[in-house]
Amino acid sequence: MSTANIKAIVLDETFKKTGDFDLPQEYAEINSHNLYLYTKSYLAALRAGTAHTKNKGSVSGGGKKPWSQKGRGGARAGSSRSSVWVGGGSAFGPRGNRNYDLKVNKKQKKLALAYALFEKAKIGALFIVDSLEIASGKAKDAAALVKTLNLRDALIVKDLVDEKTFLAFRNLNNSYLADAGELNAYMVAVFHAVVIEKSVLENIIKEG
Repeated sequence: MSTANIKAIVLDETFKKTGDFDLPQEYAEINSHNLYLYTKSYLAALRAGTAHTKNKGSVSGGGKKPWSQKGRGGARAGSSRSSVWVGGGSAFGPRGNRNYDLKVNKKQKKLALAYALFEKAKIGALFIVDSLEIASGKAKDAAALVKTLNLRDALIVKDLVDEKTFLAFRNLNNSYLADAGELNAYMVAVFHAVVIEKSVLENIIKEG
């Protein structure tokens, strides 16, 4: 696909369209597998890894041999806490020490973010503003801006989040406010649209 038509939408402070912003040509050549790997790593890192079962040695009781080794015509049994007995320990259960972390290097993280932004631009859901600030700190004013774009939900990205803007977006169900340091490919991918300050996007392109 040619990137000639892949543009982000430039908005003014009232979220009205004023122009377009060309994304780098190389964004079209990024392999989608980078986003897959990052998403897999991000979700894996959220897993607690605290599932824990007791093995035979951890279950209380079972110190006495249930019956003699020979003479009764049945199978041998050394402990009532064996994993084959009801109430016995788990043979191969989780022990609460599993590490779910998956390695993703810095280059892959940058490629994943660039690809996620490019995919949003392809569907006309990447919006750029010079500066975003809700001076009133009121949720109704933030909601009105998002409603202007007729979006299902949106990720709002500022270079630095100020207190008033944070308060305005804090309780909105259909949007999430993040600063440049928090932004990642998974966040971009899961929201229907992204509204990002121009300086943040330019830094992403510069560092990419």
